[in-house]
Amino acid sequence: MRRIAANIAGQLLALFAQFITAPRADWRGIEPVNRQRIYFANHTSNADLPIVWTVLPPALRRVTRPVAAADYWLKTKARAFIGPEVFRAILIDRRTDHQTEDPIAKIVTALDEGASVIIFPEGGRNRSDDPLMPFKAGLYNIAKARPEIDLVPTWIDNIASVMPSGEVIPVPLGCTVIFGAPLHVGEEESKDAFLARSSEALSDLMPIREPSA
Repeated sequence: MRRIAANIAGQLLALFAQFITAPRADWRGIEPVNRQRIYFANHTSNADLPIVWTVLPPALRRVTRPVAAADYWLKTKARAFIGPEVFRAILIDRRTDHQTEDPIAKIVTALDEGASVIIFPEGGRNRSDDPLMPFKAGLYNIAKARPEIDLVPTWIDNIASVMPSGEVIPVPLGCTVIFGAPLHVGEEESKDAFLARSSEALSDLMPIREPSA
């Protein structure tokens, strides 16, 4: 029954997102085919995870699991249902002193079970004026552990205006999720070089807007 309820809730959530933000997928560097992938995205809003998940075609959505903060998604009963049951999120406790298992091992296990994943390599929401914060080492460690899996840069555009920080009610504005060409870590590529290359691939997808007059 919980699985049925989660499926219904997921469909309702996708419909709600379509109604409020009309999110659009721009498959610029890759096609939406049934292939295992690691989508790595920028992170500025609580709505980032639902929006990326929502714009995936249903067949891809069913096999894609976001990596999410356990301390956020287990905070209330509603979140504790939506995160683990609807999104089937891989919950990671960001408090290192509370971790009982290796976060990278949890993600790799999900990959080995056939899931695609959504990950936010900045490690937390970007509250700065810079387009991206420095990437954490997690993306590199996952890429090294499973180098055959495509890493897809995924730019979420305009979502900070839809769900500003601190707000719980979204503003009805359109947003676009741009999927770029896939990356793979080189055999001899260093962590810093890979993270810089990944960050550049993601930031290159950011639309260029003319300054307001």
